[in-house]
Amino acid sequence: MYELVNLEKEEYENFVKNSKKSHFLQSYAWGEFEKKERNLTPYYLGLKKDKKILATALLLQKHLPMHYSYFYSPRGFVIDYEKEELFIKMTKEITKFVKQKKGIFLKIDPDIVRKSYNYKEEENKLTHNPEKIFKMIKKAGFKHLGFTQNFETKQPRFTFRIDLTQSMEEIKEHFSKTTKQRINKAKKLNTKVELGTVKDIHEFFHLMTLTEERKDFVSYKESYYKNLYDIFNQDNKMTLFLGKINIKEIINNLNLNKTQIEKEIQSLPTENLSKSAKSKLKELEKRLEKTKEDINKYQKYQKEYKDTITLNAHMIIEYANKAWVLYAGNHNILTETYANYHTYLKHLEFCKERNLKIYDQFGTIGDLNKDNSRLGLHEFKKKFGGDYIEFLGEFDYITNKPLYFIFNKLVPFYRNHKKKKSRKELKNEVNRNKR
Repeated sequence: MYELVNLEKEEYENFVKNSKKSHFLQSYAWGEFEKKERNLTPYYLGLKKDKKILATALLLQKHLPMHYSYFYSPRGFVIDYEKEELFIKMTKEITKFVKQKKGIFLKIDPDIVRKSYNYKEEENKLTHNPEKIFKMIKKAGFKHLGFTQNFETKQPRFTFRIDLTQSMEEIKEHFSKTTKQRINKAKKLNTKVELGTVKDIHEFFHLMTLTEERKDFVSYKESYYKNLYDIFNQDNKMTLFLGKINIKEIINNLNLNKTQIEKEIQSLPTENLSKSAKSKLKELEKRLEKTKEDINKYQKYQKEYKDTITLNAHMIIEYANKAWVLYAGNHNILTETYANYHTYLKHLEFCKERNLKIYDQFGTIGDLNKDNSRLGLHEFKKKFGGDYIEFLGEFDYITNKPLYFIFNKLVPFYRNHKKKKSRKELKNEVNRNKR
């Protein structure tokens, strides 16, 4: 006999972490984070038969007026999606639970790949039939919300994933030519990548605000990142990577280079120069001028930032055997050092060393038209050679049609108002931090 029950933390986590489809968004920690940060009520449910867990779901309850609510199961149920009878039964039990809580709908966005392309843009063969699973989910009573192309959904419908079961040499071989060149340049400039601590969250937040201001939005308060870091480091692992440059060291190297160029110029004859000597002198003078400009530039930065600048900070989350590049903040100066590329390489190597199996860049677009403002983000992530993944998208199971209709008509207005208010508050916080 099937039974839907509330699971204790250990029992829930053991099942999810040992599932092929485990995702940090299905974790116990994510439920606790959403409870603290957004005041959602998490439920950790399991479908049992003869005391054995067959499937689980993290349900997040959003409370609405008049004791109504709606539910979201991030990245869907933790279940074998090729077992139709089991999925139908799970849906029946979960939606019964939703109705009992006066839920007007349940949203899922399963981690089921619809299409996948390798770094050569060749379509990968899937081990499952996405069309069959898609039809099964609809047969169970869910309404598909469309094949969106950008970031309209709660979670990205497209991403890049790197298979960490490959050797590090194979992974780097799939990098684009420009990525390899930029990593090499970053290394020549002695850019450093360090592991941060909770004390570095403030610096991380500062870089996130710089990144988001360039795109004319600010998403979260500093407390959001601190809470996320604290909660996920209780039982799992959240790592902060900081990409830095030592300005003093760069200036010293530039001065050495300047001295060497000057010596080469002095070694040339002062009169009756041959054509090749004239050409060499012109090239050396050009290099000398560029080196002097660079010294002057870095000396100005040194006055403002002292000897070291953190140019980027990346937040990497681990769960089970996977890792996600959850957030990345970048400074708006010295991008020509390519410290950002070096940081990506370092946390890829870090994840590989920890024997993780999948490295997910957590979000890109499906609309690849050249006028899409997000295309730059897509092209950057693509350069690291991962598989380009498309998921099935979002599905809603409607349990109260009249209220669902009203919800979808009124909520966009409410959310726009709330976003404007939040943006104003966040910008005020950012401005306070600048003082």
